[in-house]
Amino acid sequence: MPDKNQRIFTVSEITQDIKIILENTFSTLWVEGEISNFRAATSGHFYFTLKDKDAVLGSAMFSRANREIKFKIEDGLKVICFGKIDVYPPRGQYQLIVEKIEPKGIGAQQLAFEQLKNKLAKEGLFDPGHKKTLPLMPFRAGIVTSSAGAAVRDILQILQKGATCVDVVIRSVRVQGEGAAKEIASAVEDFNRFGEVDAIIICRGGGSVEDLWSFNEEVVARAIYNSAIPTISAVGHQINTTLSDLVADVFVETPSAAAKIIVDKKHALLSDLDGYKYELVAALSALISDLKNTLVALKHMLKSPLDRLLEKQQHLDELSVALNNHMRHCLSIVKERAFSLIKRLDALSPLAVLSRGYSLSMLAGEGTVIKDASGLKAGDAVKTILDKGAFISTVQEVLKDEQRKTIV
Repeated sequence: MPDKNQRIFTVSEITQDIKIILENTFSTLWVEGEISNFRAATSGHFYFTLKDKDAVLGSAMFSRANREIKFKIEDGLKVICFGKIDVYPPRGQYQLIVEKIEPKGIGAQQLAFEQLKNKLAKEGLFDPGHKKTLPLMPFRAGIVTSSAGAAVRDILQILQKGATCVDVVIRSVRVQGEGAAKEIASAVEDFNRFGEVDAIIICRGGGSVEDLWSFNEEVVARAIYNSAIPTISAVGHQINTTLSDLVADVFVETPSAAAKIIVDKKHALLSDLDGYKYELVAALSALISDLKNTLVALKHMLKSPLDRLLEKQQHLDELSVALNNHMRHCLSIVKERAFSLIKRLDALSPLAVLSRGYSLSMLAGEGTVIKDASGLKAGDAVKTILDKGAFISTVQEVLKDEQRKTIV
C-alpha cells in the first residue's frame, strides 16, 4: 500500500504531465527518418511512422499543413520533418506533429517534378509516337502566354519581319503564381474548341524553377497531351526543361525560337514552291516542244484540203495519161489485128480473084453466079463481071463437056 503522504496520480494526470514536459523540452525540432506505414485519411490528414535502424516515431501531419506539399509522400522516402513532440492522451502515445516536410538530399519541388515526370512517362504522355507533326505552313498561330510579357513581343517582332502572312491569336494567361496552371490548361483547351489555329505556342520567358513551376503542373501537361492541334512549348531555356516541354509536339528553348520555326517553314515552303515552279516550267517547255515537233510532223503528213485536191488532180492527170497510152496501145494492137484480118479477107475476096484476071458470070437479071454451063442455053443473056467493069453477052453455044483446063 502506498504511504498516506505519497501522491497518487491518475493516468490523465501522468499523461498531461508528460505532455507538458515533452512540449517544453521539444517545443520545435527537426527530425530525420524514413517514411513507413503512410496513410492518408479521408479527413485529409496524413499519418505515418518515422524510423531509423533502432527506433520508430509516430507522426501526424494535419491537412492544414500538408495541402501545399508538391511531392508525393510514400513508404521508403527519406525525409526531414519540422514540428513538435506531442502526446496523444487516448493512447498515451507521444508523436511528432509535422508542420513541414522535405525530402532528404533533394528539394521538394525537384522531387515532385521527378515523381510526376515518372508517372506521366509510364502513362505514355512523352511517347514520340503520340507527337503530331506541325503543318507544312501554319498560317494562323495561337499563343498562350501573358500579353504583358516579353515573350509575346519577341514572337510578334520575328513574325512581322519574317512571316507577315501568319495571323496570330493571343490567349492571355498568367504564367506564374497560384492558379496560373489552370489558366494555361484552359487556354489550350479553348484553342482546341475554337479550332481556327494551325499550331499552339505555349510560352514564357526564362526564370527560376519556381517561376516556371506552372508549366510543370499535371493539368497543363494533360491539356497539351490531349490537344488535337500541334503544340510548341517554348518555356524558359534549356536548363529549365519543364513537363510542358516533354509533352509538347515540338520543344524549343525560347519563344523567339518558336517564332523562328514558323518563319523557317515559310522559307522552306517558298523554296519548295520555287523548285516546283522550275520543274513545272521545264516540264511544260518540254511538252510544248514535243507538241510542236508533233505538229510539224503532222503538217507534213496531213496536207491542207487544197493541197490534197491538187495532189488528187495530179494523180488524175497521171491516170489520164496512162489511160490514153494504154488505149493507144490497145488500138494499135486491134489495128494490127484488123489489118491482118483484112489482108486475109482480101485474099479470100472474089474481087481479089478478079484482080488476078478471073471474072464472074451470071444470068442477066438474076444475079446468080453461073457455076455449071449445063444450066445455060443458047440465047441466054449473061452478065460478066471483070476486075474492072462488066459486060453483057449472049450465049451462042453451050459446051457442056469442055474441060476446065480448056477454059484456062
